[in-house]
Amino acid sequence: MKKDNFFSFLLVVSLSLLCSCGEKPAVKMGDEPLGKDNLAYKWGQLALEATANDTELFTPRPTITSRYLALVFVSIFDAWSVYDAKAVPVYLGGVGRRPEKERTLANKEIAISYAAYRSLMEYYPADSSLFTGFMMDLGLDPTNEALNSKSPQGIGNLAAHQVISARKGDGSNQYGEEPGSAQSPYFNYTGYKPANTADENLDPGRWQPKYFSDGKGGRFAPECLTPFWDRVQPIGLKAADQFRPGPPPSIGSEELKTQIQEVVDLQANLSDYQKALIEYMRDGPKSVQQAGHWLRFAQDVSRRDRHALDQDVKMYFYNQVVAMDAFIAAWDSKMYYDYARPYALVHDIFDGRMINGWGGEKVGMTRLPGNQWRPYSPEVFLCPPFPSYVSGHSAVSGACAEALRLWTGSDSFGESATLVAGAMTEPDFLGDTVVLKFPTFTETAEMAGFSRVLGGYHIQADNQEGLELGRNVAREVWQFYKEHTSD
Repeated sequence: MKKDNFFSFLLVVSLSLLCSCGEKPAVKMGDEPLGKDNLAYKWGQLALEATANDTELFTPRPTITSRYLALVFVSIFDAWSVYDAKAVPVYLGGVGRRPEKERTLANKEIAISYAAYRSLMEYYPADSSLFTGFMMDLGLDPTNEALNSKSPQGIGNLAAHQVISARKGDGSNQYGEEPGSAQSPYFNYTGYKPANTADENLDPGRWQPKYFSDGKGGRFAPECLTPFWDRVQPIGLKAADQFRPGPPPSIGSEELKTQIQEVVDLQANLSDYQKALIEYMRDGPKSVQQAGHWLRFAQDVSRRDRHALDQDVKMYFYNQVVAMDAFIAAWDSKMYYDYARPYALVHDIFDGRMINGWGGEKVGMTRLPGNQWRPYSPEVFLCPPFPSYVSGHSAVSGACAEALRLWTGSDSFGESATLVAGAMTEPDFLGDTVVLKFPTFTETAEMAGFSRVLGGYHIQADNQEGLELGRNVAREVWQFYKEHTSD
């Protein structure tokens, strides 16, 4: 969403909120904004825009952006919690619950705005002008860095400050603080190296890097994305390996051969509907990654059910903590098993044979040698650059779908999306316009997981175990959520 459009519906709040001295309530009592008009929703929209911009700047890095989003919404929750009768903050300490007379919508809006602003500035600094402009549109002073524990501005600043401080050294290596990182952010401090190179597959059971197009006529093989993410401290889980699944199908087994054959057969016969499903769940050229995708779905729920600010603060908090912890749990499995993707397994199993598959953006579906088979993806990002088991899409989708089911008390969803098949992958071979329907949260997660098998990124074991892992994460974090909300 463009900034001008984003701010166009903020007029009521903009006129009613003043700067740090003597703020007025955003609305009169009984006129609380609902759905897309509540301020928690609007900060969510801004966080999604920043996540999309992050993808454009750095290419997809779903683990990193899941942590950013989670910590933004933990900051918002912590700032809001002191104005609630029962909530307990996660990281904010030394700030007492505010008296009942101060628990106004205006104070909540100010507090969560400063918390959101400070945390977004920390995690998405490239978009600082976007966040500062939004604060000014709200009539709030972005230069107010007071840490006064009795004012909503100070409480918001303190909430973000304490979340940021608490998460330094959490294993993410955001600041290059881990030993041997030389202050290089997200440096691989574990020393992980793939068993195979992009040119030689010495161990077919383990992950092999693959060449991508650089978009300029050359090619490169991306390194493993954040191979240390299994060491990141979860928020709601007890440990990254708490729900680690059993091993994937063994190399040479009939089970693996059957599942690889399924991937090849599915891709060779992709319908327009299936292509659209792959592309939608892959999330397109301006991706907000899986955590952001499920934040969007949560915002669909907010609009549908006309949430007030309190409801959105709590729902986004739970939703995004679940997404972050699901990524950590998924990476525990990925790095523990270091399992090969279909991209390499098909080459190994079908070497010397002709099969049907996707020949690339200018070729479409064709007959090709087994060792030239590829996932249904643009050449600049052919396959996620990290081990396969379990699927991150499946884990996060299973987790966030279960979280929304638990939070709303119903599996009903009822959203849909319309897109042209092939538009994000093979513009020379466009298909029909397709409507994807998402009747329930559970079915939406299963569609997301299966789309990764259809696209050739995963086998069914990656998908099914990923979905189950995610659901276990959501149920565990649900207990953590209830401890902090008393809901």
